[in-house]
Amino acid sequence: MDTFRIESVRLSTTPEKAFRYIAAPQNLPQWTHAFKETHDGKAVLSTPAGTVEVVLRVDASASEGTIDWHMTFPNGSVGSAFSRVVPESDERCVYSFILLAPPVPLEQLEGTLNEQAQILRKELANLAAILGNPQS
Repeated sequence: MDTFRIESVRLSTTPEKAFRYIAAPQNLPQWTHAFKETHDGKAVLSTPAGTVEVVLRVDASASEGTIDWHMTFPNGSVGSAFSRVVPESDERCVYSFILLAPPVPLEQLEGTLNEQAQILRKELANLAAILGNPQS
């Protein structure tokens, strides 16, 4: 059984602009599937099984391009997601996202890792539409 997936997308925007947008928790509902709202270090996730409020911590380093999310669920389990913005040129960058198998309660909420990877690909397409996706 696979325990991770890596997905990426090329963005036609500066690495700095991509980093600022992606690292801002308030932007998650604009480009992600499950995040319905974020506020004061918390987030509401909406899944086929219902909604759940989680504590959301974002660890981001502009100098390294890393953006990591840590979600603590009501039962105390923690799910983490790790990503990075990598400069390709002054006006292009690559955003990569490592999707790990979630703790069992989250897996029950959001489905299998394969289903989550399909959702992530759509989310990255949304992100590219918002920030820019090169034609070539």
